[in-house]
Amino acid sequence: MLNVLLITQYFPPDLGGAATRNSNISKGLSLNGCNLTIITAFPHYPHGIIPPEYKSTIVKIETIDNIKIIRTFMPPIKSEGIVKRMVLMVSFAVSSMFALPFSRKADIIWGGSWLPGILYSKLKRIPVVLDVCDLTVEDLPLLKIAKQDSLLLKIASSIYRFFYVKGDAIAPISPGYVNTIVNKYSVKRDRISIIPVGVDSSEFKNNKKFRLKDDPFIIIYAGVLGVGYDFEQVFGAAKILKDSGTNVQFILHGGGECVGIIKSRLQELNLTNVKLSDRLLSSRKEVACLLNEADALILPLKDYGAPYPGIPSKLYEYQSVGKPIICCAEGEPAKYIRDSNSGVIVSPENPRELAQAIKYLYANIEIAQQMGKNGRRLVEREVDIAAIGAKAKALFTKLMAKNATN
Repeated sequence: MLNVLLITQYFPPDLGGAATRNSNISKGLSLNGCNLTIITAFPHYPHGIIPPEYKSTIVKIETIDNIKIIRTFMPPIKSEGIVKRMVLMVSFAVSSMFALPFSRKADIIWGGSWLPGILYSKLKRIPVVLDVCDLTVEDLPLLKIAKQDSLLLKIASSIYRFFYVKGDAIAPISPGYVNTIVNKYSVKRDRISIIPVGVDSSEFKNNKKFRLKDDPFIIIYAGVLGVGYDFEQVFGAAKILKDSGTNVQFILHGGGECVGIIKSRLQELNLTNVKLSDRLLSSRKEVACLLNEADALILPLKDYGAPYPGIPSKLYEYQSVGKPIICCAEGEPAKYIRDSNSGVIVSPENPRELAQAIKYLYANIEIAQQMGKNGRRLVEREVDIAAIGAKAKALFTKLMAKNATN
């Protein structure tokens, strides 16, 4: 049996794409006969609230579905702004080392968090695969968090280049990341294996909801309410639809650093057809139930000034519940939805175009339902967690064979 050590700062019940990624890869590897040990942080993201049961210890060991989970200290800091995020990252890099005496024998490491992943790789003398959930350094100037030519980004790029060199393999979630990894960080293409985030299709499945004639057409966004998303586009479209008498209801559900701003804007605009819920959901099952309340699901990404290279994990969840997707994005998300014919594509920051797309789905329910079915079929065929786990295991086996001959 292949023994895998997964090291990551983010793991459920944390929210966000990284936590979903690590949950899915761990489930997928288990389904493919791997033995998992996970080193992760106390639950903390994005709200910075540490549950009471973790507050009197530095290391806490849990077992879930025969997976050993070793959780280590994190300070109660809300994940917002570059300084606080750096503090959280460094805190886990340090505290994760306290898990070393409790970690079991491992053959390979999945490095969701790179620095502790590389350190454990050196200490245990086994290969490490570096997971790439996003292009953090490249995203910062696009989100206007840091300037393109700033000293901070130059230092960060040098650090990332060092990490990329140390990884035995690089596993990005999207094909849109490959050129940057190769051209900017000088990583050879044969060291890169694309492993999508995927989705647990047994958990996220379609529970048919039939909308009555007079019911509103419900559009849901579920996930982190963060700076990467453009909720102003949603507000603009909501006003257009309200003024035209279209019976549409938006629901924004999640937590994050933009909750306060969204609440203020909704009060200012008096949009009765937009509801905000920042109630934390306790399980992925609850998220699946929420998504099933929708007639359509929306991804309102900001205009990054360039085609977006990633594929957000929520797109797979949206597809898996068999709902049509309204994809407000350019780049890889739009290409993925277009190729799978599982939704409609809208230009970022274009409320009028978004309103027109919603009216189209509202008036063509059979086409909308077929889009949902197309997405579900693709999930079952290509990106279910079992398929993702099989890809990761094949990569691990290849690396171990190469390591044995060196």
